[in-house]
Amino acid sequence: MAEAPIQAMADAITQAHAAAFADFPPQPAPAPAQGGSVYRAALQACSALGFIAVDADCLARAWQGRTDRTGAFDPVQWPDAPEDFGLQARSHAQPFPPCPTDLGLYAVLPDADWVGRMARAGVPTVQLRFKSGDAAAIRREVAAAARAVRGTGALLFINDHWQEALDAGAYGVHLGQEDLDALAPGALQALRGAGVRLGVSTHGYAEMVRADAASPSYVAMGAVFPTTLKKMATVPQGLARLTGYARLMRGYPQVAIGGIGAEQFSAVLATGVGSIAVVRALVNAPDPEAAARDLMQRMALRPAQPGAPMAAAATAGGSAGR
Repeated sequence: MAEAPIQAMADAITQAHAAAFADFPPQPAPAPAQGGSVYRAALQACSALGFIAVDADCLARAWQGRTDRTGAFDPVQWPDAPEDFGLQARSHAQPFPPCPTDLGLYAVLPDADWVGRMARAGVPTVQLRFKSGDAAAIRREVAAAARAVRGTGALLFINDHWQEALDAGAYGVHLGQEDLDALAPGALQALRGAGVRLGVSTHGYAEMVRADAASPSYVAMGAVFPTTLKKMATVPQGLARLTGYARLMRGYPQVAIGGIGAEQFSAVLATGVGSIAVVRALVNAPDPEAAARDLMQRMALRPAQPGAPMAAAATAGGSAGR
């Protein structure tokens, strides 16, 4: 296809979705990795819409894949079919054990005392994110967190420290992309074989495709809004991107995370996610138990239907722990 039609297709994509991604500055377009005309147009357009190189490439491949599959180029409908991104067919051949589709309010907490406090307050899902270079302290804290949720019904995930989580009998493990990189060969299979649930952090399309390869129990998506708690390699993703992520990953339980306060719960839930993770909204609250009750009530107001397709968004501006 000649260069002019490629430019015309790129312009059509950009114009259709400019309103949804107006907050994102354009990014340099990477060198094309394949030759399809729709791929090249979408690569240019998605870069102009503010997607970093790996995500622009991922989206462009999906746009080309959908065009090949349907026989028609559609600049308005944002790609959201799992098969166009190369995601695994359901059911996965080697999945991690399932967790509830809606994990509800998901409290990310700094130590075992906080884990027990929020579990007793009725928070359905809690994560211990304990940072220490002391291996003995890590073992003690993970074991204490596992004891703290007993009898509460809260599902306990342990951030990073997967071997200690297995030793303590935690319900699940949460890993970031760097944690996946650091796993020794065979570690994922060992985790899967132990029956532990796995959650994986993602920050864009390419990382979601990578997470899907591990067949986790749930996928976390963020950071949705600015956060000061963790230095992020990517910019805040915002609601328009989260809507697209939720539609693509609709085969998974989904957790939205990153800078989400009480006043934003309704808008975040409207994207279709089944869980919202919070840190500061609880640990910095004057009355954390009251804050937990308020946030759980807001979770209960989740819309019956998931969020609108991306084209519309652009125009509209438990089990007990083991």
